[in-house]
Amino acid sequence: MNGSRVLKASLLGSGAILLAVGCAVLIAPAAMHAANGVELGSNPSLLSEVRAPGGALLALGMVVCAGVFVSRLRYAATMIAAIVYVAYGLSRLLSIAIDGLPAQGIVVAAGIEIAIGAVNVALLTRLSDPERGGSPA
Repeated sequence: MNGSRVLKASLLGSGAILLAVGCAVLIAPAAMHAANGVELGSNPSLLSEVRAPGGALLALGMVVCAGVFVSRLRYAATMIAAIVYVAYGLSRLLSIAIDGLPAQGIVVAAGIEIAIGAVNVALLTRLSDPERGGSPA
């Protein structure tokens, strides 16, 4: 499998997960969080605070997926995927250190986020930065 196929597969997988999680958090936040024992209740302010990141993840997932089909977007899409996944994973690790161990599903999510983020960071280092005159793969 050549580098371009690996990059596209990574972007597709990374983007699809962002789309799915973003949709679930935006449309059904209580059900999404209940899977890990988090009870959101019916507080409109709390639900708004939870839905907003869902919308952001959905939008970012669209950009990451667009990178599969639009070569000009690949560098940015890979950077977005790397940033989002590494930030989520490391933030969960910080929370574990500060707050204690959450539900097993959240710990697994942290591991998956860090792994996906690391793959995207590795791919990003292999791409040429279009701002420096290079061309994305």
